[in-house]
Amino acid sequence: MPPPTLLSSLSVSRNRQSSLDSGTDSPLLVRSDSASTAAPPSPCPSTLSRTSSLSTMSLSRAHVPASKSPVVLDGSRRVASLDRSDGEQARALFERVRRFRSHCENSEVIYKVYLAQTVFKLLLVVLIVGYTTPLMSSISFTHTCLPQAHALTGYSAFECTHALASVLHKLLLAYISLVGLFGLLSIYTLSWILHSSLRQYSFNKLRELGSMRDVPDLCNDLAFLLHMADQYDPLLAQRLSVFLSPVSETRLLEESLERRWGAERLRSMTTVDPEGRPLLQLVALPRLPPALFTLSQLVVLKLELITDAKLPAQVANMTSLRELHLYHCTAAMQPGSLVVLQERLEALHLTFTQAAEIPGWVYSLRGLQELHLSGRLGCEGGVGRGWALGSLRQLRHLRVLVLRGMLQRVPGELGEVAGSLVRLEIHNEGSRLLVLTGLRRVAGLTELQLQDCHLERLPSALLALTSLRTLDLQHNSLRTLEELLGLAHLRRLSCLRLAHNRILALPASVGVLRALELLDLGYNQLQSLPPALFNLHHLRRLLLAGNLLDELPAEVGALTFLTELDLSGNRLESLPPELFSRCLELRSLNVSHNSLGSLPPGLRNLSHLSRLDLRSNSLEELPMELGCCSGLHGEGLLVEDWLLHALPRHLKEFLTQSGSHTGKSLESHSRPDSDSFPYFSATQWSFSSALESRI
Repeated sequence: MPPPTLLSSLSVSRNRQSSLDSGTDSPLLVRSDSASTAAPPSPCPSTLSRTSSLSTMSLSRAHVPASKSPVVLDGSRRVASLDRSDGEQARALFERVRRFRSHCENSEVIYKVYLAQTVFKLLLVVLIVGYTTPLMSSISFTHTCLPQAHALTGYSAFECTHALASVLHKLLLAYISLVGLFGLLSIYTLSWILHSSLRQYSFNKLRELGSMRDVPDLCNDLAFLLHMADQYDPLLAQRLSVFLSPVSETRLLEESLERRWGAERLRSMTTVDPEGRPLLQLVALPRLPPALFTLSQLVVLKLELITDAKLPAQVANMTSLRELHLYHCTAAMQPGSLVVLQERLEALHLTFTQAAEIPGWVYSLRGLQELHLSGRLGCEGGVGRGWALGSLRQLRHLRVLVLRGMLQRVPGELGEVAGSLVRLEIHNEGSRLLVLTGLRRVAGLTELQLQDCHLERLPSALLALTSLRTLDLQHNSLRTLEELLGLAHLRRLSCLRLAHNRILALPASVGVLRALELLDLGYNQLQSLPPALFNLHHLRRLLLAGNLLDELPAEVGALTFLTELDLSGNRLESLPPELFSRCLELRSLNVSHNSLGSLPPGLRNLSHLSRLDLRSNSLEELPMELGCCSGLHGEGLLVEDWLLHALPRHLKEFLTQSGSHTGKSLESHSRPDSDSFPYFSATQWSFSSALESRI
C-alpha cells in the first residue's frame, strides 16, 4: 500500500489539510473547522491501514466517531493539493496498480487454485469420516480374560479394562467432531465460492453511499483478491479502490497538468511559423492542459502523440485559432467546441495509422479551407475499395486537399467539392495509382500534384483540367513525354515539374506549352535538349540539374526572360556566349558539378545576377568580370577557396565584404529544397530520443 502522502489523488485544490487517518498528515481527508481541533485520530483495524490514506465518505462514517464531521470530497469546497514529489509518486503508484490490474484480470489462476484446494479438503474430510466412523463401532475397550487361576483367585473369568481407555474414547470422539467441523467449514467455503461471485467484485455499497461512484467493477483474480481483502479488512479494500478509479487518476493528471503546464509556460513555448503566425506544439502529454484554452492569440496549434486530446467548450476562448494539427491523436470533440471550430477553423492536418481513426467531426467543419490527411488511406481489397473517407459534401469552402497514403484510385468523392477545390495533392508513397478518372470531376483545379504514384505516362485525365496552372509529377516513373502534345489546350499551364523521373528525351511537342514559366526536368536521363524548348519565350525558370547533358544549345539565348537556370550535376564542358549576352534577366545560375574549364566572356552583362555556383568544376581561374556583378558580393558567389584567393585583393574583398563566402552559404544550400525532405529541429530530435527511451 502507498505511503501516507500519496493517496490524495482525488484532491485537486490548493490547501493542504490534516488527515483523520491515524493522526498522519495525509492530505486526502479534510475535517471541518469546528471539529478539527477536538477530534482524536480514528482507529485503524490493521497495521497496513495506518500506512495508507482514506478517501471515501463511507469510510469516514464507518470508522470516525459520530462527533466528527463527515469527509467532504466535493470539488467546490477546499480540498488538499499534492506537491510535485507526491504527485510523481502517486502517478507511479497508479501505473503500478494499472499493471497489476491488467495482469490479474487476464487470468483466473488464484480463483481456480483456491476452488480446487477447497474441493480437495472436502474430499479429504469425506474420506477420513468414511473410514473412521465404521471402525469406531468395532473398537472395544472391555474384554474377557480366562487366566485359569480359579484355584488361586476363586474366579475363572475376568473383565479387563485399560487405564486410559476412557481418555482414548474421548479423543476419538473429539477427532471425529473436529474433522466433521472442518468438513462443515469446507462445505460453507465451497458454497461461498460458488454463490458469492468471486469472479466479479461490485462496489454497489460504496456507490449507494455516494463516495465511490466512479470505481469500476473488477473481474477474475483481481476481483477474488479484493473480495478476500474486503472480508479481512474493509478499510484496506476501500483504500485500494482509490487507485482503481479512473476519475481519481484523471483528477491527478489534471492537477499535474495545471501545475506544470500553466499559462506562462505555454506562452514561453509559443513560437512563430514561417508565415509569422503564433504557433504552439505540444508533444506526448497525457491530456490537454486547461491553461491552453486561455491563449487567445494562438493561431496554429500542433498536438502530437497525446493520449486524450479532448477539446472542451473552452476552446471558444481561443479566438485566433485558425489551424490545427493532430499527429496520432484521438481527438474527441464536445458539442460546444464543434460549433466554434466550424466557424473559425480554416486548416486541419491529420496524421493517423488507419483511415478508421479519422474523427467523424472532420466532415462537419463547414468553414474548412485546407485539409491534409496523412496515413493509410488505401485498401488491399481492390480498386473499388481503395478509399475510406467519409462524405465531403459539407466542406463547401474546401480549397486545398492533401492526401498522403497508398491510394489505388483518385477518390470520386472529390466531385462533392468540385466547385471550391483548386489544389489537390496526392503523395502515394511509391504505390501505383491505377485509376485517375476521378480527376475529371474536379475540372476547376488550378494546381495538381501527383507524387510517388508510380506513373509511367502522363494521365489522359489531365485533358479535362482546362484551368490547370501548376502540374507537379515529380518522383514517378515517367519515361516518355509524347503526351505533352495533348496538353496544348491547357493554355493557363505556367508551371510543370517533372523532376526525379526516368525521362530519356524531351519531345519537340514541348513547344506547344506557350504559357510555361517554370519547367523542372531535374534528375532525369536527358542527353540533349530540343530546339523547340527555347521557343517558350515566357520561361523564367529552367531546372535541368542531375541529367546527362554535355552541351547547352546556343538557342538558350532566346529565353530573354530567364531568371533562374540550374545545370548542376551534368557533363557540360562549356557554356554558350549567348547565355551571357542575351539572357540579361538572369539572377541565379548554378553550373556546379560539371566539367567547365572556363567561362565565356560577357559575364559583366548580367547586372542582376545575385547567385553564381561554380563549385566542383575544372576552372583554373575566375574572370575579372565578376567585379561588375554587384549582386554577387557577400554570399552570392559559391566557389572553391583557392580560386577566390587567386583574385586581386580588391576584387576578393568586394566579393566577401558581407562575410564568409562559404560557411553559411554551404550550410544553407546543403539542405535539399524538396518539401518532402524531413527536417527536424534540436527540440524534435531530443523529443524523439526521449520518446524512444520511454517506449
